[in-house]
Amino acid sequence: MTTTRHARPSGPADAGTDLPRLNRSLRPSAKAPVRIVHLGLGAFHRSHQAWYTHRAGDAAEWGIASFTGRRPDAALALAEQDGLFTLVERGDTADSFEVIGSIVTAVDGADVARLAELVSAPATAIITLTITEAAYGLGADGQLDLRAPDVEADLAVLARGAGNPATPLGRLVFALARRRTAGAGPLAVVCCDNLASNGTVARRAVTGLAAAWDAGLAAWIEANVSFVSTSVDRITPRTTEADVAAVEAGCGYRDSSPVVAEPFKNWVLSGDFPAGRPHWQDAGAVFVDDIEPYENRKLWLLNGAHSLLAYAGQLRGHTTVAEALQDQSCRQAVERFWDEAETNLPGADLQIPAYRAALLERFGNARIAHHLAQIAMDGSTKLRMRAVPVLRAERAQGRSGAAAALMIAAWMDFSASAANFHDPLAAEVAAANALDGAERTRGLLTLVSPDLAADGGVVQLIEGLCGTFGEPAVSP
Repeated sequence: MTTTRHARPSGPADAGTDLPRLNRSLRPSAKAPVRIVHLGLGAFHRSHQAWYTHRAGDAAEWGIASFTGRRPDAALALAEQDGLFTLVERGDTADSFEVIGSIVTAVDGADVARLAELVSAPATAIITLTITEAAYGLGADGQLDLRAPDVEADLAVLARGAGNPATPLGRLVFALARRRTAGAGPLAVVCCDNLASNGTVARRAVTGLAAAWDAGLAAWIEANVSFVSTSVDRITPRTTEADVAAVEAGCGYRDSSPVVAEPFKNWVLSGDFPAGRPHWQDAGAVFVDDIEPYENRKLWLLNGAHSLLAYAGQLRGHTTVAEALQDQSCRQAVERFWDEAETNLPGADLQIPAYRAALLERFGNARIAHHLAQIAMDGSTKLRMRAVPVLRAERAQGRSGAAAALMIAAWMDFSASAANFHDPLAAEVAAANALDGAERTRGLLTLVSPDLAADGGVVQLIEGLCGTFGEPAVSP
């Protein structure tokens, strides 16, 4: 069921205290059977994959069971609303509201037994993932790091056959082992995280962990699980109390878990679905044979610009993407990076000039408060997909790659000055920041790209760019 309406002016913050809570009796809609299991229940999943499934022509046949990551909060809140939530589409001048009903059960990610039960059910055809780039456990060389403490801990749990894996990757491997035992047949794993060749990355991570535990399971996964690559796109900031109040004022019910997103949305997929899939194309999803150009367009132009604005913008005192884009030094840095990226994105089908123009319009939507601090997290992982490929490509063509290098330099300065620095390699970053001059630059760059760190010219280039957006955080 779809309900779309425009917002009325918001009333007092407590105006909705006597309003009914959103649920399926208030908004009648039958629950579809669970055929999709999702890992990473969060705002983006709900504004994107859940929205596309809700809008599919055969939505009545495809329910989603969504599992949280480390905390149960989102699952508990959605469970009280029978899985329903309001999508607030925030345009330049007004909001519209739509009740999304594709999530039919929301579960605490720590409930690994329930995950295994659903994954091993013959009706389950798809597992989708939004577990963040860092959760795939990749080292700077692009391979699964089997020596990472959380990976070692999960392997120990799996080997004992007692207890529950703690990471999304470990939980997925455990659940796939149950599907193998149940003889439930093949399915597709659809990676929806911002990684180049993300289906290949997911395959490498899942089979790598499985092989370290049980070679037979790894072989079964290779034969029975397809890994679909995707390019996903919809700016989805964190929900605020003001957003909750806006839903109450605009819709006349209480929703503890609304999601705010921009009007734009895009989903490109490439791969096989051996057990079927929803008619996502009815909602605008595109299926292609070669996804790499679309992945790179999105990773470099949108995500790359976001990372550059996140670090440069915060160094210059800004808090949101829209604010940072109004700063000419940040805007010019983005345009120069886009120029470098565009040179390495061949193909008229990509319509790069139009895509760039659309990004400027999207980034400039001041009603979407996309916070730079949120984007800045996990930079050591994100830069490997957003800055490093462009820098490598430029250097290979005999050009400096200064615009891509500037993104890395801004991250380095931010890493030493941020009060709250979130990164899977935070300890290693802190150790590198204790060094001086070129050794600091080389140490930090090694965490992002060991091969570039071995290039003295690149180290010198990045060292010279540190401090561009403010005083150098660490004096050379």
